[in-house]
Amino acid sequence: MVGHLIVPEAQDDSGRSPPSAATSKRVEHLSAKVLSYVKTIHRDLAGAQASLDHQQTLDFLTKVQGVGAEQSASIIPKSGHFGFDDFIHYVTSVEFDASGFPKIHDLSYPLTNYFISSSHNTYLTGNQLYGQSTTDGYKNVLLRGCRCIEIDVWDGEPRSPTDDSAPSANTETRKRSTLRIPTSISPKRRQSDAKAEVVLPNPSAAELGVPTPWISSSTAARAEPRVLHGLISPYHNVNKAKKRQFRIHVDKGSIVPGTCLSNSDSSSDLPIIVSLEVHASYEQQEVMVEIMKEAWRDLLVDDSKYVEHSVLPSPGSLKRKILVKVKRATASKEIAKTTEAKPESKNTTRDRSLSRSSDSGDDEPVVKDKKKKSKVLEALGNLGIYTRSYHFSSFSQPEASIPSHVFSLSEKTVMDVHESNGEELFAHNLNYFMRAYPSGLRVSSSNLDPSVFWRKGIQMVALNWQKWDEGIMLNEGMFSGEGGWVLKPRGYRSDDHKDSGGQANAIGHKTLDFCLEIFAAQDLPLPIGDDNPGGFHPYVKCELHVEKPEERTGAPIEGGGKNKDGQYKRKSATRKGINPDFKKQKLEFLGIPGVVQELSFLRVKIHDDEIGKDDLSAWVCIRLDRVQNGYRFLHLLDARGAQSGGVLLVKITKQLR
Repeated sequence: MVGHLIVPEAQDDSGRSPPSAATSKRVEHLSAKVLSYVKTIHRDLAGAQASLDHQQTLDFLTKVQGVGAEQSASIIPKSGHFGFDDFIHYVTSVEFDASGFPKIHDLSYPLTNYFISSSHNTYLTGNQLYGQSTTDGYKNVLLRGCRCIEIDVWDGEPRSPTDDSAPSANTETRKRSTLRIPTSISPKRRQSDAKAEVVLPNPSAAELGVPTPWISSSTAARAEPRVLHGLISPYHNVNKAKKRQFRIHVDKGSIVPGTCLSNSDSSSDLPIIVSLEVHASYEQQEVMVEIMKEAWRDLLVDDSKYVEHSVLPSPGSLKRKILVKVKRATASKEIAKTTEAKPESKNTTRDRSLSRSSDSGDDEPVVKDKKKKSKVLEALGNLGIYTRSYHFSSFSQPEASIPSHVFSLSEKTVMDVHESNGEELFAHNLNYFMRAYPSGLRVSSSNLDPSVFWRKGIQMVALNWQKWDEGIMLNEGMFSGEGGWVLKPRGYRSDDHKDSGGQANAIGHKTLDFCLEIFAAQDLPLPIGDDNPGGFHPYVKCELHVEKPEERTGAPIEGGGKNKDGQYKRKSATRKGINPDFKKQKLEFLGIPGVVQELSFLRVKIHDDEIGKDDLSAWVCIRLDRVQNGYRFLHLLDARGAQSGGVLLVKITKQLR
C-alpha cells in the first residue's frame, strides 16, 4: 500500500515473546503521516546514533513510558540496542496501547467487594417502550463482558376460564385499570399543561397481548412463561410469542456456556447473575424452576453448601456458575435468625418515604389501583442463594442484616437517599449488595452516569445496553478486558473503614495534572451513514470524568446522576480526512481536584465538524488508573462500539499529587 509501512511478523530470534493480548490492539500498518512522527520520535531519542543503547532504552521505557522493570526486559532486544526496526515493532505492538494490559484482580474477596458489569432489560432491542424481546440481547452483552443480566417473566397463555381463585403475581394485569403515561414520553402532549397526563383507554387483556394468570386443566399440554416488558405489551407483536418463551431465553446457547462462560478473549468464566423480575402465576413459576434446573444443571449454585448468615463466597470460587437474583417466598425465618435489628436512624422515616419496589422504578408510568404483588413461589425463591432481592424501606430494616440481600433502587431513589442518608448508603454498600437501575422515563434507552453510582459503592449499576451513549462508554472504560468483575478500591471494601464517615473519607483524593498531545490519526471510521471521506472534518474532544464535590457532601448532584459530558473537557482544531495531522496540539488539564484514579475516567471522542450536530466518528474510554504515560496509540471504537482499526498517536502526561 503506497504511503504505508507494512509491519512484519515478529521473528523467532528477536528475543521477544509474541504479544499475548488481543490482536485487535496490534497495528498492522502505519500511515505516511504517523510513520513520519514515529521516525521523528526515534530520532529525538537516539540523537546522532542510529539506535538507542541499553541504558537509553531503559530510561525511555521507565521514565517516559512508565513501564516497569519486568515489562521493560521483555521489550528490549537481546542485543541491548533499540534500532528503528525495534522501535517500530514496539510502537505497533500491544505494549504501546494507551490503556495498558487489563488488571489482574484478586478474586478471593466476598462477592460484594466488586463492581459488576450489569444490564437493564437485557432482552429488549432498541426502544424501552416498544422494543422486541429477543435472545440476541443476552449473547450481545455477555460477549461484551456483562455479568448481570435481567429477565422479566410473565404467564404464557390465558388462564382457564373455569378458575377464578388462582394466586398470581400479575393479578394487577388482569384487573388493569387506567394507565397514565407522563407527557414527557407521550406523543400527544398537551401544550397548555406541562404536567398533564395522557389517559389511554382501559384495554382488555386480549388487546394488550398480556397474559392473564393461568391454570392448566391438562398437565399434558402445559404452557410456558414468556419474557417481555409488561408495560409495553400493547406494542409487541403477539405473533412472535415463540421467540419470547422463557425456555428459549435461558437456553445454554443464549446465556451459558460455550460462548459466554468460555476462556475466549471476548468472554469470561466469572459468575453470571441472572436478575429475575417475576410476574408469573405460581403454576408458571413451577415451570420456570423446572426449565432453569434442566437448562443450567450444575451451573446453578449448590444450596447445600450455603451456611445461613455466613460471609458470602468469592467470585473466584464461583467460576462458571450462575447466581439467580430473585425475591424470597418469605423472609420471616431468615429475619428471626439475624442479629437484633438495628435501631432506627434519624433518617429511617425519610428512607421509607423514598423506597420503592425492588424492581419497579419510581419514575415509571403509573398504573392506578395496582395491587400488591403476590409472593414468589418457595421453590423459585430458593434458587436465590447468594443474591436475594428484598424491598427497600430503610437501612435499619431487619433484612438489611442478611448477608445475601440485594436492594434494588431506581436512579432517582439513590439520589434521594444520597441527600438524606448518604453515610449509611455508603456504609451499607461496603458489606451488602445494591443494584441501581435507570428511570422508566428513559424510553429511548438512554443511560444514567454510572460513575456517580459506583462512587457510592453500588456494585450493580444496570444500564441500557441497547444504545452506545456516555453511560455505556464509561461502563466500557470500567470493565474492558477485566471479566465483568472489578475489585473495588481500598476504602470501598468490606474490611475497610466501617465508621469512616462515608464516601468523603473513604479514600484519599489527589490533584491531577493531565496533558494529551495529539500527533496524528489514521484509518478513522466515518460517522454512521456517512460514506464520503472527502467531506469528513474530524476534531478530537477530550473529557475527564471525576468526582464532584457534592458527591462527597450529600448536596444535590447536578443533573441527578444523569449523563453529561465530563466536567472537564477540551477539543482540538478541526482537520480533514480519515488520516488527519493534528500537528502535536496539546489539550491540557491542570490542577483537577478530588481525583480517585480507580473511579475516574478519560474519554476521547472524534467528531465530524459540520453545521448543526457534530456526528460521532470514534471514541475510547479508559479508567484513569489504566491510562499509560508516554507515547501511545489510542485504539478507537466506532459509533456502534466495534473496534474500528483507527488509532490516534498521542503523548500522555499524567501526574497525581
